[in-house]
Amino acid sequence: MSLEKFSDYLLLEKKYSVHTVTAYKNDIESFHNFLETDYNTETIVKVGYNIIRQWIVSMVDANISNRSINRKVSALNSYYKFLIKVGDVKVNPLKTHKALKTEKKVQVPFSQVELENVLETLSDVNDFESARDKLMVELFYATGIRRIELINIKISDLDTRARMLKVLGKRNKERYIPLIATIVETLEAYLIYRVQLQEIKDKDFLFLTKRGVKLYETLVYRVINKYFSRASSKLKCSPHVLRHSFATHLLNEGADINSVKELLGHSSLAATQVYTHNSIAELKKVHAKTHPRNID
Repeated sequence: MSLEKFSDYLLLEKKYSVHTVTAYKNDIESFHNFLETDYNTETIVKVGYNIIRQWIVSMVDANISNRSINRKVSALNSYYKFLIKVGDVKVNPLKTHKALKTEKKVQVPFSQVELENVLETLSDVNDFESARDKLMVELFYATGIRRIELINIKISDLDTRARMLKVLGKRNKERYIPLIATIVETLEAYLIYRVQLQEIKDKDFLFLTKRGVKLYETLVYRVINKYFSRASSKLKCSPHVLRHSFATHLLNEGADINSVKELLGHSSLAATQVYTHNSIAELKKVHAKTHPRNID
């Protein structure tokens, strides 16, 4: 069965992004290369778990992280499930495989002070780029959207009267996020500068470069990193940390975790629970300061 047909299945039926499908293909092709190099074959349909285990061992010996190995094996597992679905394989050799243990990465969010410092820096809006950057930072923090979701926002996705934003998330799943009043004000200020651009090529999209074309991912990262690296000593200053800050600060203020899950566009509660460690730490502080039996 062609790997291309598997890619089509992921794109058309599973609604995976092109980026995700490319990653899957690369991981499966790395296993094909292993089979060809070490076993002089590319016949993946007849492979047993013992050979897959040797592939895993070879990656461990090559100092590839357990997280990356798990991702590659997961892609291969998905491929085998597809081969079973189309009748090319009867038994998945990875059926009883257990993922390698990985250390949980604790993502440290920006503090509210750091965010206020960045917003203070952006308060003096005097041109298109400063207006755009301010809206970008405020929207990330006020909605918790992903970088690709921000890039793909269209003018038609905004309802300023109802103060709602339509977001197209993973697997083309739509969700609606409320907008706070200050975001609408920042948005209107940005739109004034936007219409003054000499040429707008991607008219449908909200966020543009100064040349009038749709934003791209590295530019969004550079903008966020530019402002937050000045206000924070954290090693990582990215859009994802802003998303993490959004979730953590909501939970710290008592937001229901299921509501945060819906706002973030997570398909399962488990994905949202990774953000709770900071809110638990905050609860411990409150408990220590206020409980009458605490004598520390």
